[in-house]
Amino acid sequence: MRHAVLVLLLAGIGAAARAADLPIFDAHLHYSHDAWEQLSAKEAIALLRKAGVRRGMVSSSNDDGTQRLYAEAPNLIVPELRPYRKRGEIGTWVRDETVVAYVEERLKKYRYVAIGEFHLFGADADLPVPRRMVQLAKQYKILLHAHSDADAIERLFRQDPEARILWAHAGFERPDRVRELLRKYKNLWADLAFRTDHGSGGKPPPEWREAFLEFPDRFMVGTDTYVPERWHYVPEHAAWSRSWLSTLPPDVAERIAYKNGEAMVEAIVARQQ
Repeated sequence: MRHAVLVLLLAGIGAAARAADLPIFDAHLHYSHDAWEQLSAKEAIALLRKAGVRRGMVSSSNDDGTQRLYAEAPNLIVPELRPYRKRGEIGTWVRDETVVAYVEERLKKYRYVAIGEFHLFGADADLPVPRRMVQLAKQYKILLHAHSDADAIERLFRQDPEARILWAHAGFERPDRVRELLRKYKNLWADLAFRTDHGSGGKPPPEWREAFLEFPDRFMVGTDTYVPERWHYVPEHAAWSRSWLSTLPPDVAERIAYKNGEAMVEAIVARQQ
């Protein structure tokens, strides 16, 4: 009996030790105009490296922030193109036709893996400006990174059944609904930014654990540095992510920590070549 308990204890210690060393693919970062005024690109990259972030998907309002980080560390930064030129456009961009010209100009000038992260809900997904984003993502063979409800996700896929979508903050939806859409759409991934309800002892609630085990290749972590102060939370968030990931089977933890994000980006890059 003692031997069995010791084996279990050592196994648990071993899993925790492996998780503590996990690299992180952070699928949800922003370096917007107010961030670069407070935190230089070198300082931001240093925080990512301190956190053990191997690669990070970055979008910014405006895109100059992303380009500054990418220039500083092209092997670390995975650039996305946000259709916002300033923060106030979060709620207006879907009806602002000038956004289209801005996005088209940037796509011609730089390379990206995604359009987003953008905010889009319900029937707004069928408006002309979001529809153009779907068309551009298809044309440039890149992802859509959508901060959306399930309704908008479904509408985006109806516009392009072969679209590739990273669902931002998928944890805001019920886990059964997330699983339903993951079953329905093979090209849907979910970032877990602000998934803070991991329950007692830092373990995912049973319904989320079941989702992770059913779709071990479709989830990834994200910090969401939506305000400048969040940048200083990146190392803490990475440590917290490793902590709850250590409660999952090691292969699942590795996939969610970094392998899923890397595989997703590699697939996009391969399509573009």
